[in-house]
Amino acid sequence: MNLAPLQAFAETLASALTAAYNNSNLLEQSRAILRTEDEDVAIALSSLLPNINARSTITLSNPSSARDNLSSTIALTLELLLWDAGRSQLAVESAKETVLAVRSELSQQEQTILLDAVNAYVQVLRDQRVVQLRESNLRLITQELRAARDRFEVGEVTRTDVAQAEARLAQARGSLVEAQGNLQITRELYKVTVGRAPSGLIGISRLPKLPSSLNAAKSTAKRVSPLIEQVQHQIKANELNYAAAKAGTRPRISFNSGISHSSVSNNTSSIGIEMNVPIYQGGQLSALVRKSLAAVHGSKAALNQTAIVLDQNVANAWSRLAVANAQVTSADRQIRAAQIAFDGVREEAKLGARTTLDVLDAEQALFDARTTRVVSETQVYSAAYGLLASVGLLTADSLKLNVKRYDPTEYYNAVKGAPVPSSKAGKKLDRILNRYQKN
Repeated sequence: MNLAPLQAFAETLASALTAAYNNSNLLEQSRAILRTEDEDVAIALSSLLPNINARSTITLSNPSSARDNLSSTIALTLELLLWDAGRSQLAVESAKETVLAVRSELSQQEQTILLDAVNAYVQVLRDQRVVQLRESNLRLITQELRAARDRFEVGEVTRTDVAQAEARLAQARGSLVEAQGNLQITRELYKVTVGRAPSGLIGISRLPKLPSSLNAAKSTAKRVSPLIEQVQHQIKANELNYAAAKAGTRPRISFNSGISHSSVSNNTSSIGIEMNVPIYQGGQLSALVRKSLAAVHGSKAALNQTAIVLDQNVANAWSRLAVANAQVTSADRQIRAAQIAFDGVREEAKLGARTTLDVLDAEQALFDARTTRVVSETQVYSAAYGLLASVGLLTADSLKLNVKRYDPTEYYNAVKGAPVPSSKAGKKLDRILNRYQKN
């Protein structure tokens, strides 16, 4: 029975990006950090909900006495906030804005992960091609050395020509070892960024869809960049914190109720309204107001700076792409000219009009041109995807990757109401937590 040969696994850039998204520990870490911020919403909300506590004590009075002085007390208390000038509600809203800021940070982390994967992918392709060029260069120099020795035997060249070829061959062997080492390094980088070793990488056939102009790229970046969104939400959170700090200087009114049972006295119960008015706390409340106001000013300055830096990053990425494309065009012309020169020098050498060194130099110029072409092509793809990242479009959604998208709202919706473990919402939250722990 004849068995069909097994097909080697072929890796495309899309499949590599999908693996990087699915395997990234950094993304998992960022998602966990986001969930901690989700919990801050529930923590802030808890101050608006009833606070119920049970207390029990057992007391032994005069233990050296012969009398039985053992007593016990059990009490149940309830406290409910009625009014605090909106401070607690402002804290809830601030926590929500912080959640949105961290979601934007998660989106930026996703772009970083995908860009790292793109760079690792094209670098492996580059170094594989450089190794192939080095191997071809080594074979060609070996042929030139053999030809030089044959010509030396018949007296057409001197021993110097043979030595020059031998020296160039030794250099080529060393360069091949270096190229193989560089390839191994980029393969290890690929394993870290993608989550598996590179195998059967397929060359990239086309560039991603890019903005039509630099101005369009800048406009898109200001509209969709998660860096801008993050700082905008931080500004809102700081403004809410400032309002909450000012509300903290005002009275607080709460409803209190309690019931207790004692083994040595009658049952007691109480109900009442309590008002706390801050009069003097050593300047703490005023300092908190000033501190929160400074945070507002700082975050607004950060937004201005982020916009400037974002504009610069987009312009830099656009320029890098233009330069890389120009270098590819230049390298193509250089290769054509170097090939013509090499073919001509080699033919002239057969006629005795050129030395072995002339042939080796011409071959080196052709090799350098081909290597420049490979490196420049790598830079084109890196710059193109770098431009997408600077704009804010290097996401799994924008690239239409076949991944199971992480939903940042799932956990938030499960915890925002501060559910208790025994409730239906609490049990649903437990199921979500168990799924995350498995991951």
